[in-house]
Amino acid sequence: MSVSLKKGGNVSLTKAAPELSDIVLGLGWDARTTTGVQFDLDASALGVGTDGRIITDQHFVFFNNKRSPDGAIEHGGDNLTGEGEGDDETIKVHVKAVPEQIDKVVVAVSIYEADEKGLSFGQVRNAYIRVVDESNGTELARYDLSEDAANETAMVFGELYRSGAEWKFRAVGQGYASGLAGIAQDFGVNV
Repeated sequence: MSVSLKKGGNVSLTKAAPELSDIVLGLGWDARTTTGVQFDLDASALGVGTDGRIITDQHFVFFNNKRSPDGAIEHGGDNLTGEGEGDDETIKVHVKAVPEQIDKVVVAVSIYEADEKGLSFGQVRNAYIRVVDESNGTELARYDLSEDAANETAMVFGELYRSGAEWKFRAVGQGYASGLAGIAQDFGVNV
């Protein structure tokens, strides 16, 4: 049974699925009807240490770097339109392969060329992140983001994090007007 989260809410994934080894973070969205400008939203994940900084630049996983060096975090591929039903992009996390120095995996979504095209998350609807146990396809948690991000061009949707021996998921929903570069800089990625 999936837990529906509100902004700031969290859930223990280990308690929900004690044998959990591979997690799929499914992300979805729809573009509102606009002037016809094409939307391309991109998911990314950052392997972050206890200091809140990415452990290496190669642990910034996105469409141009689809796998962390340890293989623990994988990007499922770039969807250029977001059309169709179901998840638009996915991030897979092999929790048993996540290095000890990674405290959390931060999942963000950004609008490609948002400033050049005059786009923002205020023009995106039905955005969500869901946590799925890959072994059986069970949705463990879901966070449906609100539509109050008029100026933001990137958002941290959620984070998968360690709490002692447990893996938990937190719904974040934090917007950035500075796009993916702003998120990358906040977490210490060299851009």
